[in-house]
Amino acid sequence: MIHIITDSTNDLDLDTITKHHIEVLPLYVNFSDESFKDGVNITTKELYELVEKKNELPKTAAIPQHTFVEVFQAYVAAGDEILFTGISKQMSRTYENAVLAAKEVDEKKIFIVDSMNLSTGIGLLVLKACKYRDQGFSAKEIAEALEKDNKRVLSQFAIERMDYLYKGGRCSGMAKLFGTLLKIKPIIAVRDGKMHVAKKPHGKMRVALDSMMEQLKNDLPRLDRDVVVITHSLAFEYCDYIKANISKFLGDIPILCTVAGCVISSHCGQGTIGILYMVNKE
Repeated sequence: MIHIITDSTNDLDLDTITKHHIEVLPLYVNFSDESFKDGVNITTKELYELVEKKNELPKTAAIPQHTFVEVFQAYVAAGDEILFTGISKQMSRTYENAVLAAKEVDEKKIFIVDSMNLSTGIGLLVLKACKYRDQGFSAKEIAEALEKDNKRVLSQFAIERMDYLYKGGRCSGMAKLFGTLLKIKPIIAVRDGKMHVAKKPHGKMRVALDSMMEQLKNDLPRLDRDVVVITHSLAFEYCDYIKANISKFLGDIPILCTVAGCVISSHCGQGTIGILYMVNKE
């Protein structure tokens, strides 16, 4: 048996995770006086309530090596194989801890792939892994395929609020002031495992949403047709707006809507929304 394992930053919904027999290991969300397991004993809504109550942004922490060792050992002892992919190694120690655990347990039966992504950018790769598993691929073959697929994932997020970036030390006070005055809604893209500002539309949030949808439309000729994902941090109205509009040109390509977990939300803030998909090889 091949076990597909990911971490809680994959941001797929519970129904999809259950349907595809995916195992999810949580990262940690830590306030000064409390620690939570992402998606286990705290929800995104509860996260924002605690931020307001404590007037404090939490820190996030990787899955420790010993957790991976415990999970890996149990499956390997049963004679099974493991494929793990989670948050980009450029963004968390989770990948490194998984690699160290695999070396400690059995590298011949455990395969670790860097997603080079976050949120449902990871989720898209996890779904590909499940598809390959169901087609009869070995764990090694799945890993080899994902090492190519991770370069085909395109992720873009529109950020509604600058304050989370500011409070988390992710932009300077001047940048926050500048963004507020010009009403900038930056679009963050993930490329080569790192986040960068792709565009700086200003005005209402819908300007940024329209820009992301236009990018998706431009990519339509080379779009992987498995699924397009809309992931948001409690931005249900924006999600409905995007889904209604992209469904007009996506045809029979499925659209999956998911809510971002606590780790992703703690870095981007409420109202953030992304469109994530894969493109075919050029």
